[in-house]
Amino acid sequence: MNIEARQPSRSSRTKPAIVDVDIHAKSSVEDLRPFLSNRWGDYLQTYGQRSRHGYAKGFPYPKGQPLASRRDSWPPDGGLPASNLDFMRHQHLDQYGITIGIMNPLSPTGQGDQNVEFGAAMCFAANEFQIEHWNRLEPRLRASVCVPYEDGELSRTEIRRRAGDQRFAHVLFMSRTSELLGKRRYWPIFEAAVEAGLPVGVHVFGYSGWAMTNSGWPSFYIEEMTEHSTSCQAMVTSLIMEGVFERWPELKIVLIEAGFAWLPALGWRLDNAWKKLKNEVPHLKKAPSEYIRQHFWVSTQPMEEPDDPEHVIDVMNWIGMDHILFASDYPHWDFDDPFLALPPKLTAEQRGMIYSGNAQALYGFA
Repeated sequence: MNIEARQPSRSSRTKPAIVDVDIHAKSSVEDLRPFLSNRWGDYLQTYGQRSRHGYAKGFPYPKGQPLASRRDSWPPDGGLPASNLDFMRHQHLDQYGITIGIMNPLSPTGQGDQNVEFGAAMCFAANEFQIEHWNRLEPRLRASVCVPYEDGELSRTEIRRRAGDQRFAHVLFMSRTSELLGKRRYWPIFEAAVEAGLPVGVHVFGYSGWAMTNSGWPSFYIEEMTEHSTSCQAMVTSLIMEGVFERWPELKIVLIEAGFAWLPALGWRLDNAWKKLKNEVPHLKKAPSEYIRQHFWVSTQPMEEPDDPEHVIDVMNWIGMDHILFASDYPHWDFDDPFLALPPKLTAEQRGMIYSGNAQALYGFA
């Protein structure tokens, strides 16, 4: 996929209505600076951002491509991929007929910063920037509520600030948190999200301060790529076992860019263990797989691609066709072309659900 994408013929295909739940609109630190107070602007200038890993700058693993982006996604003005609205319109929104796109900023946002107060200020700035630079000029693009998720109270404050603002689609987490996501330190975030009527989107990535596997740091980027699903399995298990969904039965979780073939098998394994050990978790009122079926949605990207395409349709049916949302991951190198990503043997009704119907129902998009 690390090549220039061929542009599909506009005349040869009828464009479906598409809601893309994973677009990585890009900002720079300088873009966010006008939205910071003098205190935090000075702090940023003096100390910078401090992620929860061992490098002062950069990432532990090279991304296979600069900024993990397609070679053809760098705009003609010399800016960063997905930083130029006109170019994004041309290359993605208009090209594929995207009716609504949800922006999931990855960096800089302040999420997971060592200084949670500074992180809260950066999240505020990132949220303001999404509205001012993107949504105000292109209403098809909806924002995510970035929160400093390692501090529940600061996160709750930011969610309540955005509550009722239809320009925000969901609350955004990264998947690698300092503790498992079901732990009580994160509960104020779930409470505020439910109060605001917002789903919680959990996008893979982030740094917790811990090694990303139980046995330390892997050697290769390909291992990091596949680790995303295992971190999400632990997260899903924690949310269920800690009783989060019993406490907030209206809570909705969207797993973004985590893959999805693992999810049914996780439910089966949890059900098997729960039948034998349910007296350890008497607060659970139903089988773990029922919580999965009711409370979790998954994005299509990265699309599972078995040798037999019908196998992935089986997995989709096990998850529930109504809980699968289309995502492109634009502008990243493993971008999924909206016209080519879905299994060809899906029915027209199923494709319509995945492309737009499910997201419209989940997010309340008109």
